[in-house]
Parts: sequence; C-alpha cells; structure tokens
Amino acid sequence: MLKNTSRRTSKTKVRVRVVEDGRARVRPDSLATEEPMEIRLIAGGQRQTVAVTMRTPGADFELAAGFLYGEGIVSSAEDIKKISYCVDPDVDAEQQYNIVNVELRGGRDYDLRPLERHFYTSSACGVCGKASLEQLELRGCPVVPPGPRIPAEKIYALPEKLREAQGLFEATGGLHAAALFDAEGELVALREDVGRHNATDKLVGWALLERRLPLSDHIVMVSGRSSFEILQKSLIAGAPIVCAISAPSSLAVDVARQFGMTLIGFLRGERFNVYAGEERIAL
Repeated sequence: MLKNTSRRTSKTKVRVRVVEDGRARVRPDSLATEEPMEIRLIAGGQRQTVAVTMRTPGADFELAAGFLYGEGIVSSAEDIKKISYCVDPDVDAEQQYNIVNVELRGGRDYDLRPLERHFYTSSACGVCGKASLEQLELRGCPVVPPGPRIPAEKIYALPEKLREAQGLFEATGGLHAAALFDAEGELVALREDVGRHNATDKLVGWALLERRLPLSDHIVMVSGRSSFEILQKSLIAGAPIVCAISAPSSLAVDVARQFGMTLIGFLRGERFNVYAGEERIAL
C-alpha cells in the first residue's frame, strides 16, 4: 500500500558565518528542513484538503495516517485504501512531494464532521483550535487500562536511548523526536520532526499502518515538553505512559489525570516528576 519515497530532504545545506573570539569564519552547516505538507482526503468520489502542516519531510505517509487517526477519521489501517504523493499535472513537480493524497476504502461510513473546516497546523503550536478536554469526552475516549508497571531505573535510561537514536538531531540540532519504548525500556520506533506533534503523528501513523495499535504496553516519550496535543494523540493510540524531557502543560496534566494515564516530566538523569498515574512507576 505504501511506498514513501519523498524526494524532499530532511536536511538543508547552508553556509554560516561563525563569530568566535572576535573573528569570523565561514563553514558549511545543516538545518532541519521545514516545508508545508498538504493532506488531501479522497472519499466517496470527493476530494478535499483537510490539513496543511509545517513539517520536516520524511515519513510523510505516516504523518498523514497518524493525523487522520488522531482526528477520528479512520479507526484502523483497513480504512485506508491508498496513500500517495500528488500526481496532478497542474502542480509543480517539486511541490507534488509536499501534497499527500489519502484515499479511504469505499463501502464504509466515515464521519467527516471533524474536517468540516480546514485545519492549519504549524511546527510550533499544533493544530489551531484543537479539541478541548470536554470534546475528548464527547468522542468517547475510554480511560486507559492499567498497563505495565515500570521500574524507575528503566525510566531513567530513556532520554539517552532517545538521543542515541536521533540521527537528524545530531546532524542539525533542530529537531524534536517522539519515541516508542516497550515495557522493558527497549526502543521500538522513533520519528523526528520540527514539531513535537508532527513527530507524534508520524509515530502513531507508523503504529497504525503496522497494525500495532493500541499501544497498551508501551511508553511514548517526547523531546521537549508535553502538551495537550501530545497527550491527546497518545491517549487515542492507547499509550498508558507518556514521558517528556521538560515540563507538561496544565491541560496535559488534566488529560492524564482524567483518562488514567501516567505523565512524567523533567526526565533528566536519575530524576523525574510524576504528574499523574504514579501507580505505574515501581520504586
């Protein structure tokens, strides 16, 4: 079904002037690429743009699948018939790789009401006008099952494992990551992007297309802080534990407490804060 062969690159080469000790020198550098990606939905003979996100090229099909799953448009990989890049002859060849078409399987009912308006997402803040906590309840999101109980020592080791796997971060210094770990603290998958929420969508999209949902025995970890969007996407994917290097937002804590998730922040060295779900941490 998928052949994600984007010609867009995740790194952009530039020349930078470095000023040090009162002297300037010019050297090559690599930046994380940031480009718009349009997600087009094809269903029932209709085609509509449902999102435009600023993202780092790479794992674009997973990003599209994860976004649609998080918004409740698809519930399984079987709902998706085909994902492809744009082949519209009226679109510039270079930009065709910034447009992803998602064709839904016929003969099924899809609730497209969440997409009655166009979404615009940015790499910084997530989807504008995202659903509130009350809307998560209206969607019928269940409380997360108990899931695994993880020794604190395994939690301590996660940031280093994430950093070791972040190839693009090492090259550019400008990317976030979302990683999936199993109950033993072993890395299962990792995706990078200029936006934390995009990286999480890519991760969830991977799990969806690999038919590994729900993530009931896994840990999701993000670089930086945890926001409402990160908790929402992890909740819908069924992940019981979310860890972050930095602080959570207040609404992220509300989501975790209301839906029975474990939320860990300020995970650095042999120290972390538990904001919800401490029963899953074995001391």
